[in-house]
Amino acid sequence: MSVEPPRRPPAQPVPPAVQETVRALVDVSPVLVELGHRFTAAGFEVHLVGGSVRDALLAAADGTPLPTGDLDLTTSARPQQTLEVLRGWASSTWNTGIAFGTVGAEVRGERVEITTYRADRYDRESRNPEVAWGDSLVDDLARRDFTVNAMAVSLGEDRTVTDPFGGLGDLLARRLRTPGRAEDSFADDPLRMLRAVRFVAQLQLVPDPEVVQAMTALAPELARITPERVQHEFSRTLLNDSPSEALDLLVSTGLADVVLPELSALRMEIDEHHQHKDVYTHSLTVLDQAIDLEKADPEAQSPDLVLRLAALLHDIGKPATRRHESGGRVSFHHHEVVGAKLVRKRLTALKYPKEVVEDVARLTFLHLRFHGYGDGQWTDSAVRRYVTDAGDLLSRLHKLVRSDSTTRNKRRAAALSATYDSLEERIKDLSEAEDLGRIRPDLDGNRIMELLQIPPGREVGEAWRFLKDLRLERGPLEPDEAEAELLTWWRTRSS
Repeated sequence: MSVEPPRRPPAQPVPPAVQETVRALVDVSPVLVELGHRFTAAGFEVHLVGGSVRDALLAAADGTPLPTGDLDLTTSARPQQTLEVLRGWASSTWNTGIAFGTVGAEVRGERVEITTYRADRYDRESRNPEVAWGDSLVDDLARRDFTVNAMAVSLGEDRTVTDPFGGLGDLLARRLRTPGRAEDSFADDPLRMLRAVRFVAQLQLVPDPEVVQAMTALAPELARITPERVQHEFSRTLLNDSPSEALDLLVSTGLADVVLPELSALRMEIDEHHQHKDVYTHSLTVLDQAIDLEKADPEAQSPDLVLRLAALLHDIGKPATRRHESGGRVSFHHHEVVGAKLVRKRLTALKYPKEVVEDVARLTFLHLRFHGYGDGQWTDSAVRRYVTDAGDLLSRLHKLVRSDSTTRNKRRAAALSATYDSLEERIKDLSEAEDLGRIRPDLDGNRIMELLQIPPGREVGEAWRFLKDLRLERGPLEPDEAEAELLTWWRTRSS
C-alpha cells in the first residue's frame, strides 16, 4: 500500500554553536572518529543519528555533561558492506537485526549499532515494515518517529549537522512533532504513540496539537502492537523521574483505554475521604509521592518499577466496589482484594515477569492493612503478621502506605505520619528482639514427624502452619512449650 510522502518544511541552517556541540560529541569518542575514517575511506557516508544527537544537544542547552552510552549510526553502506568495513577492527559484531539493515559492533568496550539508510513502506495492518534500502540521508530521517530524533551529524571530516525537519528548534522549544503528518506516522507504526507518551516524561516535551489529535483518533490502532512492546514502553515511561504528566496524556488520548483500561476507569470515582476530585488524580499524586520517597532512601533501588506500579494501581479495585451509602458517603469495601486480582490479570496480560506481577499484587492487597492500626492498639502479634505478610516487600510497603496519605488537612496528615512512625518503631523493636524478617516455627519438620510419629506429607505441613501461627501470635517459645502445644493441637485435631 503506497503512502503519500510526508510534507517537509524548508530546512533551516544549523547555528555554528550547535555544529560545535555535536562535533564535540563525535570527538569525545575515538571509536566514532576511527569509524568515520573507515567508512569514508571505503566510499560510504556514515552519520551519528537519533537519540545520541538529541541528547547531546539537550546537554548543551542545559549545561550538563555530554551523554555516554550505546551509539546509533546510519550509513549508505548495505549491511554486508558494513560488516566488511568492520572486519578486523571491531572486537565483535552481531547481525541479529541484519534483516532490518542493522549491524551491531563492539570496539574497545564501546557498542554501536549501524543501520543502512531505509525507505520503508508499511502495510498498516501490522507494525512490520516492508524493508527497503534507501540512498538518501534525508529520506531516512523522514521515516523516523519525531523531529527531535530526525537529526544527524556526519562522521566525515566536515561533521555536518543535518536537520531537515526543524528538530533542533523543537528540542529547544520542548515541542514534540513528527517529520510528516502525525496520522501517517502513527498509522505506520502505532507504537510511536506510546513513544510520544514516554518522551513527555523523559524529555519534558509538549506534544504538538496535531500529535495529540492523531493519538486520540488512532488510539484503537495500538491493539496491533504486541503486549511485550507495549509493556516495554509503558515501563520506560513509568521509570522516569516525573511520569504523571505523561500518564495523563496516555489517559486523555484514549491510549490507556486500549492498554490499561483500569487506569482510565479511576476518573471521576470519588474517594471515601472526599479529599480529591477523583481516585485517578489521587493515584497520580500517590505515584509522585512514592517516587520522592524512593529517591530519598539511599538504601532503596531507584527507579523501582514494582513500587511505582503499585503506587499507580493500588486503588484499581475501587470502581468495581463503589457503593453509595447513607448520608452521601461512598464506600469501597474490600477494594484491596479486588484490586489485587485486577493487578494480576492486567500485568499478566501485559507480559510482566511473574515476580513483578505477584509483588505488585501483594502490595495492592496489603496497602490498607495499616489503617487498622488506629492509635497504636495493635498487639505484638498483629505487628508480627504485618511484617511477615509483607516479607521482603516491607520497605516498599512503608513507602506505599506513607504515599497513600494525600489529604490536604495538615493536622490529619501529621497524625497519620506520626502513627506510622509509631508502627515502624514497634517493628524495629520487635525485629531486634525476635528477628521478624525470618520468623519460622519453633520446631522443624523432622521434630514434628518425630513427636507425632507421622511420615512426610500433608499432615506435617498442617502442623508446621499451626506452629507458625502460634509463633506469630505469642512470639518465640521454649522447645518444651512448643512441643506441648503441638501435642495438644494434634490430640484435638485427631479427636
